[in-house]
Amino acid sequence: MARDASTRIAVVGMGYVGVPVAALLADQEGLDVTGIQRRSQRSGWKIDVLNAGKSPFEGHEPGLDELIGRIVRNGSFRVTDDFSVIKDMDTVLIDVQTPTDDADHKPRYLSLKEVSRHVGVHMQKGTLVVIESTVAPGTTQFVIQPILERKSGLKAGRDFYLAYSYERVMPGRLLDYIINLPRIVGGVDKKSCSKAVEMYQKIVEAKILSTDILTAETSKTIENAYRDVNIAFANEMAIVCEGMGIDVYEVRELINSRAERHMHVPGIGVGGHCLPKDTWLLNYGVKTYGKFHINPEFVQLARKVNDYMPIHATEIIKNAIASREIPFRDAKIALLGVAYLENSDDVRNTPAYDLIRELEAYGAEVVAHDPYVRTFPEAELSRDLDYVVKGADCVVISTKHKPYFKLNLKKLKSLMRTPIIVDGRNVLDRAKAEKAGFLYKGIGKG
Repeated sequence: MARDASTRIAVVGMGYVGVPVAALLADQEGLDVTGIQRRSQRSGWKIDVLNAGKSPFEGHEPGLDELIGRIVRNGSFRVTDDFSVIKDMDTVLIDVQTPTDDADHKPRYLSLKEVSRHVGVHMQKGTLVVIESTVAPGTTQFVIQPILERKSGLKAGRDFYLAYSYERVMPGRLLDYIINLPRIVGGVDKKSCSKAVEMYQKIVEAKILSTDILTAETSKTIENAYRDVNIAFANEMAIVCEGMGIDVYEVRELINSRAERHMHVPGIGVGGHCLPKDTWLLNYGVKTYGKFHINPEFVQLARKVNDYMPIHATEIIKNAIASREIPFRDAKIALLGVAYLENSDDVRNTPAYDLIRELEAYGAEVVAHDPYVRTFPEAELSRDLDYVVKGADCVVISTKHKPYFKLNLKKLKSLMRTPIIVDGRNVLDRAKAEKAGFLYKGIGKG
């Protein structure tokens, strides 16, 4: 007897998108899910961790640990590095990273193309392929579809189904956002779209909106560019308030007292897999596949503002240390938090990268602390807070992890050589820090 359609699903890429969507699908009656992950030195360990029924993420992810443990015990989920299992799959979800070049901001599709070739070689007629990776508008139809068709000998929309549906996840809320946020699905044809919608209806409780692939791809990049622009505005206003000698957070509170206003929160920089690159993916897609030439300057300016924030933070740190007549080349900087997002272990495109490079370029020693991140090659990293701050001339709060709100200022001061705090995330109360004997500086705090 032929098995029911869409009962066997492969999810390629066991990251912040692939793991939660695979876990939710595997928890549905009648669905069997196989995760596929390359066994590389950097991420191959995820295979063994997931097969042991554990989450690979060390940040706080409500419900995920229990869910993974349950589906592994039930036998509905396992992970492999063998792409040949795709030959037995009804549905394949592709969830691999799509970075951009630092120099020209063009998308680097090496992993996406490689995975597409593997899928094309092994997939059978009637397979539904869904791209969940964030890509430049036009990529699914003009990059991925030709690879799938060439390697499989099949035709999209005729012999197999092809759709694009972007993720809206955020570390700390992975399951919540998949289940409860509206889902956008675009198909190469109506049948592909309806097949994808049918699958997502098994795990998404919010509204599922259907469109074409190009519109779905463009919506994803514009959605993130919109947020990037709003953060850039907040960051630039933070610098304005510093220049005026006032507190941007008080200004923000006053502005947002009007219900329809929503000024975002400034900070030491913008990180994550999406925001630092999705503006450039939008820019690339418009220029490569657009019907006429357009250069979206406004969103590019926002990128420049947000990329400048670690440089601006470095200037604040340098000035604070200089005010204590300490040569910067002799200074030790204790960096609290290297993850880009609070209470997570996600270091993708974290502004800590640029901040550390800037500080070290001026000769300072940087030692980092993070309660969730296990490795960070860019700097010496320890989970021992006392060790990190001992002998430091400046503590820099770059991530608002929950433990940092409860810092013992008296103990912190006793361990440091020079009591300076630069608060990049509005974690500490200025008056309390100054009362404890610290020179306190912060982003947006004049």
